[in-house]
Amino acid sequence: MIDVRRRQALAWSASFLAPILAAMTHDLPAAVPALPPELRSALPSARLVGSGVLRFFGLRVYEARLWAPPGFEPADYARQPFALELIYDRKLEGEAIAERSVAEMRRVGGFSDQQARQWLLLMKKAFPDVAAQDRLLGLSDGAGGVGFFHNGRETGRIRDAEYARLFFGIWLSEQTSAPALRAALLGQG
Repeated sequence: MIDVRRRQALAWSASFLAPILAAMTHDLPAAVPALPPELRSALPSARLVGSGVLRFFGLRVYEARLWAPPGFEPADYARQPFALELIYDRKLEGEAIAERSVAEMRRVGGFSDQQARQWLLLMKKAFPDVAAQDRLLGLSDGAGGVGFFHNGRETGRIRDAEYARLFFGIWLSEQTSAPALRAALLGQG
């Protein structure tokens, strides 16, 4: 009998305290993720600038993280080294990611059909199909060089300053289609 009362008291205490504990811990900062392995030699001074989630019709597509050395200036992102990491929440085809990237790059600035074909071909090779928890990372050297990685393995490289500016502008330019995500990546949201 005492055992039953003790269990009931514990259950009542737990149900009473759970909302209080949740409220107390809600505003605690989340643990800062570790520097991606591919950045340890390529960009060892990088720190997490900000992160945010891209949603489509309320569903999580990916979490984005911006890694850059101290002093990163968002207005001049194309001329600075940094990395953009995407951790996917769902399965997506690499070809669809590449095609969507070209469409989003057009929001940032104009380019020729020939450039679009060339860049699409590169991205179709660099962006494999992804599943939940897969990581794609784009690394900009700040001088037009871009490297792509899938779960830490290099999948493509290009040296083209205009491509770098437009591609990373998908997330970092003021013309982005996701201004709230941009603000979160820049630590402003």
